[in-house]
Amino acid sequence: MTERIERDSLGEVRIPADALYGPQTQRAVENFPVSGQTMPVDFVRALLQVKRAAALANGALGQMDDARISAIVDACDTLLADPQLMQHFPVDVFQTGSGTSSNMNANEVIASVASSSLGQRVDPNDHVNCSQSSNDVIPCTIHVSAAITLEQSLLPALDHLQETTRAKAVEVAHHLKTGRTHLMDAMPVSLGQTLEAWADQVQHACGLLLQQRTELLALGQGGTAVGTGVNAPAGFSEQFCAQLEKSTGLPFTPAANPFTRIGSQDVAVALSGALKVCAVAVTKIANDLRWMNSGPLAGLAEIELEALQPGSSIMPGKVNPVIPESAAMAAAQVMGNDLAITLAGQSGNFELNVMLPLLAHNLLQSLQLMANSSRLLADRAIRSFAVNEQQLQRSLARNPILVTALNTRIGYAQAAAIAKRAYAEQRPILEVAAEETDIPREELAALLDPARLVCPEDPG
Repeated sequence: MTERIERDSLGEVRIPADALYGPQTQRAVENFPVSGQTMPVDFVRALLQVKRAAALANGALGQMDDARISAIVDACDTLLADPQLMQHFPVDVFQTGSGTSSNMNANEVIASVASSSLGQRVDPNDHVNCSQSSNDVIPCTIHVSAAITLEQSLLPALDHLQETTRAKAVEVAHHLKTGRTHLMDAMPVSLGQTLEAWADQVQHACGLLLQQRTELLALGQGGTAVGTGVNAPAGFSEQFCAQLEKSTGLPFTPAANPFTRIGSQDVAVALSGALKVCAVAVTKIANDLRWMNSGPLAGLAEIELEALQPGSSIMPGKVNPVIPESAAMAAAQVMGNDLAITLAGQSGNFELNVMLPLLAHNLLQSLQLMANSSRLLADRAIRSFAVNEQQLQRSLARNPILVTALNTRIGYAQAAAIAKRAYAEQRPILEVAAEETDIPREELAALLDPARLVCPEDPG
């Protein structure tokens, strides 16, 4: 491999000749061969947006000559426009806890592109990093990347899941099924009621996520090294947020207290908590789908999920609920990520949190996992499942728990005896109740009608 030699404050460094980055990035590559996982693309793209906004803010405040400002902005635009250039951001997630290596990686790559186009040196520290520190850039980028992903990916996906589920609820509302508590037969419900409950769970998760949106939009950029704003000009935070809003469309504002945004990551922890609630809702929906689809002969077989791929390498004809399984695994990863984010959030030592890269990686992964899984559940499971009406009716007719409707007429003890006999003899509850009580059969049929029980006139 052809190499070039560059110097930094620690001495000479050998760097791949075609790399756009410089010595500090190369040192990080050599120092942190930990996971092979680089920082998420969404994080890198947000970091480039941060650098672009910072350059424009510096220009507005007279901190740098116009030629270098334009070169830095154009370099950021070039890097944002070409996905192939993401290969020049090779730093491992498990790096220095402040994310300094990622900040310098961006500074070096931007400086390299800007210098090439300008024809004169653009310095990574003096120019690209002007009025900034890794200590405010990386926490700021966590907020920016999470806010963009939340706004552009997760919230639209959850809205789609909710809308698809509610539409399906209307479509299947007339189908009645055996309700289940403890996985055991219970009073009947409609399929519409089941799906509306799923949609309400998703709506609740959206509400929790939206509560964190405002906090995400408050940025500590301009606090520089420890929150005091040393080496940043007056008005930098305001100029920076105004420029970032122009490029992203999101109403970012300076945080009331930059110390909080640099020394802690409570907003990210809270957002992760909301993501965990979202993951719990997705798991509930996925597992209900799996149970209702189980069979087709020895399970519940109440619905039939869309057949997407063969389910076994040895059992011909087997088809599995692959989308709900995928969603449940993604949700489990989000729950695991939440624990790591919580532990990372504890690592705010005095004026700086020192687990920022891990936090950024896990938070963005959780946002994207929930976004992708929500759309798949909506489009490849909920929207397309078919209802097995014959199986629903068969189970309802034999459900001894329907006798609950007779409690107020014959008492709990006699009703329990009827239920036990119906179950033991595998007979419809209506037939046994007609033999065991003096209630006319027509009245029994009305009392035990599942449709009346699904929407009782007196819920009490």
